[in-house]
Amino acid sequence: MKNKIKLYTILLLTTVLINSCKKSYLEVDPQGQITETLALKDPDAAAKLVGGVYSTLYFGGFDKTTVGFLWVLANDVASDDADKGSTPGDFSDLGLIDNFNPNPNIFIFNNIWVGHFSGIVSANKAIDILGKSTLDATTKNRLLGEARFLRGLYYFNLVRFFGGVPKLISVPLPSEGNSAALNTRATAAEIYAVILSDFQFAADNLPLVGDPSTQTGRANKGAAQSYLAKVYMYQRNWQKVLDLTTAVVNSGKYSLVSDYNFIFREKPVGGQGGTNNSESIFEVQTGINVGANAVSPLFSNGQGARSRGGWNDLGFGLNTPSQDLANAYEAGDTRKNATIIFVQPTLPGNSPGTILWDGFRIPTKDSVENDRYSYKPYHSAIAESPQLDNNKDTKPKNIRLMRYAEVLLMYAEASAMLGNADGLNKLNMVRSRANLPATTLTQANVWKERRTELAMEEDRFLDLVRQGRAGVVLRALGKPFVDGKHELFPIPQAQIDLSGGRLIQNPNY
Repeated sequence: MKNKIKLYTILLLTTVLINSCKKSYLEVDPQGQITETLALKDPDAAAKLVGGVYSTLYFGGFDKTTVGFLWVLANDVASDDADKGSTPGDFSDLGLIDNFNPNPNIFIFNNIWVGHFSGIVSANKAIDILGKSTLDATTKNRLLGEARFLRGLYYFNLVRFFGGVPKLISVPLPSEGNSAALNTRATAAEIYAVILSDFQFAADNLPLVGDPSTQTGRANKGAAQSYLAKVYMYQRNWQKVLDLTTAVVNSGKYSLVSDYNFIFREKPVGGQGGTNNSESIFEVQTGINVGANAVSPLFSNGQGARSRGGWNDLGFGLNTPSQDLANAYEAGDTRKNATIIFVQPTLPGNSPGTILWDGFRIPTKDSVENDRYSYKPYHSAIAESPQLDNNKDTKPKNIRLMRYAEVLLMYAEASAMLGNADGLNKLNMVRSRANLPATTLTQANVWKERRTELAMEEDRFLDLVRQGRAGVVLRALGKPFVDGKHELFPIPQAQIDLSGGRLIQNPNY
């Protein structure tokens, strides 16, 4: 226990080798450099233990993924919001997802599986230790609520992405190391029961944002209620959605950032926007608050303009906004140019090219591979913090996972389904911020607003599946989406092989 918390090998949760194949991801480093004995009785040590679970949010490279680069790519590119981008032959696995020809051997799927179960294992270890602790009940339940919130988040991603997955909600005993139960899939309904229980416990036991007992970036009551509402939205329990979003609204803790352009900046502009702003419900913390745990530069650079002109290269050029997304914005919608970088064409004379918000210049269209790039992950090397400790492998870019605007849109959708007239006010709050006129309250109008408000935020494909119209929307764009198959991605073949065939593949793969 002094140097490593050794979890017993579970064949289900494949041995993923990192750093020259020397370390299994089932070997969880001491979380916050503490011992289990200390965490059982010391609040600061217990908080560091849970802090280790938060560190699993930062996975984002090419070994394992939670909410980082590959998760964003898979969900955006599968939707009508984004194309693969880059050059035609680059990142061919992503091209298979873009063209709805996915197979179980695509490394992205295995990375998402491994990353999320790594986070679940870490959460389970913290939950197990905290459950035996002698901390006062309020502190204990708050920390348990944070760990269960993160476990609920990871399972919510997995069940929407893969369907039913193995149900792992405790630290396995030595005798359970290779049990059939841990190598077989639970049903989606069983996983949703875990998610609802975890988020409900978090909502019941976490303080509101700003409470002195919790620090910035940690899960709070509003985040738990918002995610619980989203889970109920997937289950079409509209009264629960309305009740929970009403609680978030009535808490008075959140408000829309007045200018959409400032939401994704690192620093506020005129007191608006920046990291952890008034609209932030839950976002992944990076930068000085978490030491070396910044987001891989792939998150920003990987979605930045790919140069072919020899000038300052921003990135790989993956996950480029589609023309269909650009066409989806109404005239005058200020979110359009805050979401999409439009590369200017080559013009006669001295064309200034495309000038970004910080003054950075993309010379002309013939200097980059694609016509459009995602603005939201852009991190300015000119006007924002540099990489941490001159480490090119880290970049202080927070990832916004849940915003107050989405809470308002969930409230509006539930209201449209239940006949609650106040939903129109919430819908029009979102539209007014985008410089758009008032509209009427229908589910279709809310769906339309969800797309343009939340574009390129890793949720559109899952939302289309949730709405039951993924096939209709995507086939209209020429994508060969097959109903009854492509609503879910394939279970990674590596996991099926390691389970000895006990993990059953999704239909039609």
